[in-house]
Order: sequence, then C-alpha cells, then structure tokens
Amino acid sequence: MALKLNDIKKNEEVLAAIRESDKALEIMGFTEHGLRHLNIVSDRAQEIAKDIGMNEREIELSAIASFCHDMGNFMGRTQHHYWAAILFRQIFGNEMDGDELVTITQAIANHDKEEMKFTNKVAAVLVVADKSDVHKSRVRNQPIEATMLDIHDRVNYAVVDSSIKIDKEEKTIILALTIDVNLVPIIEYFEIFTERMSYCRKAAGYLGYRFSLIINNFKLS
Repeated sequence: MALKLNDIKKNEEVLAAIRESDKALEIMGFTEHGLRHLNIVSDRAQEIAKDIGMNEREIELSAIASFCHDMGNFMGRTQHHYWAAILFRQIFGNEMDGDELVTITQAIANHDKEEMKFTNKVAAVLVVADKSDVHKSRVRNQPIEATMLDIHDRVNYAVVDSSIKIDKEEKTIILALTIDVNLVPIIEYFEIFTERMSYCRKAAGYLGYRFSLIINNFKLS
C-alpha cells in the first residue's frame, strides 16, 4: 500500500525530528518551524497541486514532501534541506516505490538552495507553499512590542493575513498578504523576502504559471 500523509504524520521518528528541529531553531532565534508551519505548508501544497490539475498521487506526494521538508534542522541549519532528504530516505527507503522516493527526496533537498533547479512538479509546489508562509503566528513570543524584535520576527509579526490563490484563467499563482504598516514599512518585507519571492517565481514558472504578489490589496507583480 502506498504511503499517505496520515502515515507520515503518525511516524514517531518524523515527529521526533520535527520537535528537535524546531527546538534547535528556537535556540538560534528563528521563527517557528514546527508542526504549525509544516501543517500549513502541507495543506497549501495540497491545495496548489489540486488547483493546477496535478493527479491524486502527485497531490499526496506534494503534501508528504512539504510536511517533512524542515525535519533536518536539528542536524544543522545550513544544510538542513540535505539532512531532511537523507533522513526521509533512511526512514522510508524500504516502504516506498523507488520513483516516488526519489521525487520526494529531490523535492526536500531542492527547497532551500541557491542553485535551485526543478525536475518535478512536487518540488516546485513545495517551494511555493513553503516560501509563502509568512504570518504573525510564526513569532514565538507574543504579545511583544514589534519594535523590540529582529527584522524577521518584526515582519512576520506585522503580517495579519496570508493566503495563496490560483487564477486558472490567468495562469497565475497569487500570494496575498495583509501587512500592518503601523508595525513595519512595506520595504522591510522586501529586505528579507525578495530572494524567497524569486524562488516562488521560478517554481511557478516551472508549473506553467506566473507568480503574483499582492500586499494590502495592491498588486506588485
């Protein structure tokens, strides 16, 4: 029987790796990368894959890769995408079809590196779902004065709404954000997220779509 997302979510090795990874990132001062983030990214990946017409199994693989993409952070942040891919291979190497295993491990390994290249749709969907997750709920210590946070926390704290929409007629993947400009100027978003938006644009292009960013109802791309 083919592995499904629910099987992955019940796996104790995966859950332990996720817990330790989020704990390590908290110590390093990063925003939340635990079950909240992974469930949101997995859900978004499913929605994106379904809306652009991927088949049922590709949708499932997109969700699985998205849920597991950050579980290697406890072994090191710099190469965490590689650690997560290797860990997935070690845990599920004997439980998955070879082609599916390669698809997922490649998608996980590809999601956070400068030489990002896409060879399958699952990898591209993961990037869009992951890089679009910016929201105040990712800030660990709340309530807190936004001016006291570093720029990553400050920008996330100011984002009160974040959603992905698919315009099939215009062949566009849209990230819509609502940012509280009383907390941060819009320019601060671009100071830290320009590279991530570039990744989303590349991923959307591989899927045959354009990537569009809307901030406070103003279309920027």
